[in-house]
Amino acid sequence: MYKSILSRVREFKKHSFLAPMFITLEVFMEILIPYMMAKIIDVGIKNSDISYIVKLGIILFVMAMLSLFFGAMGARFASIAATGLSKNIRSDLFEKIQKFSFKNIDKFSSASLVTRLTTDINNVQMAYMMGIIMVARSPIMMIVALVMAFIVNSKVSMIFLVAIPILIAIMYFLIKKADPMFVKVFEEYDVLNNTVSENVNAQRVVKAYVREDFENEKFKKLSLKIFGLFVDVEKLIALFNPSIILVVYSVIIGVFLIGGKYVASSVMTTGELTSLVIYSIQILMSVIAASFAFILLIIAETSIERICEVFDEVPSMDINEDGEKDIKDGSIVFKDVDFSYSEDGKRLALKGVNLEIKSGETIGIIGGTGSSKSTFVSLIPRLYDVTNGEILVGGKNVRAYSLSDLRDSVSMVLQKNTLFTGTIADNIRWGDENASLEEVEYVCKLACADEFIQRFPNKYDELIVEGGNNVSGGQKQRLCIARALLKKPKILILDDSTSAVDTKTDSRIRDALKNDMKDTTKIIIAQRISSIENADKIIVLDNGNVVGFDTPENLLRENDIYKENYEFQKKGGVAIEG
Repeated sequence: MYKSILSRVREFKKHSFLAPMFITLEVFMEILIPYMMAKIIDVGIKNSDISYIVKLGIILFVMAMLSLFFGAMGARFASIAATGLSKNIRSDLFEKIQKFSFKNIDKFSSASLVTRLTTDINNVQMAYMMGIIMVARSPIMMIVALVMAFIVNSKVSMIFLVAIPILIAIMYFLIKKADPMFVKVFEEYDVLNNTVSENVNAQRVVKAYVREDFENEKFKKLSLKIFGLFVDVEKLIALFNPSIILVVYSVIIGVFLIGGKYVASSVMTTGELTSLVIYSIQILMSVIAASFAFILLIIAETSIERICEVFDEVPSMDINEDGEKDIKDGSIVFKDVDFSYSEDGKRLALKGVNLEIKSGETIGIIGGTGSSKSTFVSLIPRLYDVTNGEILVGGKNVRAYSLSDLRDSVSMVLQKNTLFTGTIADNIRWGDENASLEEVEYVCKLACADEFIQRFPNKYDELIVEGGNNVSGGQKQRLCIARALLKKPKILILDDSTSAVDTKTDSRIRDALKNDMKDTTKIIIAQRISSIENADKIIVLDNGNVVGFDTPENLLRENDIYKENYEFQKKGGVAIEG
């Protein structure tokens, strides 16, 4: 687990090495300062030797400046190393998520992935920065200061051999108690982030149903729960701090009592007692600093586990980078295809699908709610892999192709249309980042989007806000269709993608697709029979089964589901939900 994280230090190894090196030099300066102070007291002040005091005073000043310089450099390199590590982890984690199939993403909630990319990585960054400082500072300070203390007076220094194990025992108790608490905190953070994400993305629904008070109350309850968990942690730390301070002051008092007695009996000098007190503070403070580093490490350990869960997740789909690049045409064949969303392959969403679609055909798909229409088309570009059977595109199994090349040959306009922050032209160029403005305008005309784009003040340079909330549902659909057309795909899939446009515009879009994309296989999921009644063939789905696959004319005579839907709509009813 730690190896996986540390392997991502990469180009910041030099900074990770220089930070503890400079901290070590800082520690040696700090260790020598009490020794020099003892000399000033025992020699300079005792003998009233001003020149000696001045000479050692200058040396002390230089040592203090060097300590300051070494400490600043150590902190600088530690900061660069830690921020660099977090940058690399974040980049690697985001890149790993991009390789996930939908099945992998379904395993982690989107809010949880956001927490891991932000809060968890920040925790690792802080722990790493403190770690590379404390791994040098605390052990070296404690050991060297302990040695110096024993050199000054071994009998008085025996008190440290009692105090240090007590401090370590207190730290161990804290770690054992705090670790499960932080695990619970981050689980609740995931829930809180998910609630925030849902609320922000569904603000229009929240306001339409006047649910602000309900949402506020739900958020307050979650916040209160996290507050309670942190209070429990703080209670533990509140007991920890006084315990540590009690041990520290007990040691200092012990040093003064025993050391003062030795000074009175001339066994020790005043300077030696002064240096011993400073060494005792350095020893105990190094233990305390290490303890706080351990607290950060406890928090980070939970975060590291959560991050490594994502790194260790094996993509359920082989991207096959060395696979076939060239897709001959847009023909599609389903052979005995079963599909299940569950790992065990039970509760099939699609069952025994066998059909063949010729390249360039227009295929309609209808079916009731939950009939697996979207699932059916999602298998073609391998958004999911089939559970049983195989799918052929261009005469070859879809798994034989490089995943990126397969998906580049299939354009999908999903039920939930998504636009990204940027200009209209930027959004359309997701289909082809090198497309000229003329090409962008052309596909927008095919999708009947150019007419409303021209009414914007900045036309194709008009800014789309996050989620496309400054355009209507119908406009958003047409922009997404234009984006899909710009890919010049072998297969175009429209998943209920004209539901928000009027029937006249819907008809114009279908005519444009028929006339300008004759060689492209077009698959249209629709609620309106009018959207697919001129298709070459129509697939009728019912509860994951293909119960009809024929021309509209034949289905109207022979298929009860299609006939019922057709007659219901022609009489002015509402389409079966898709």
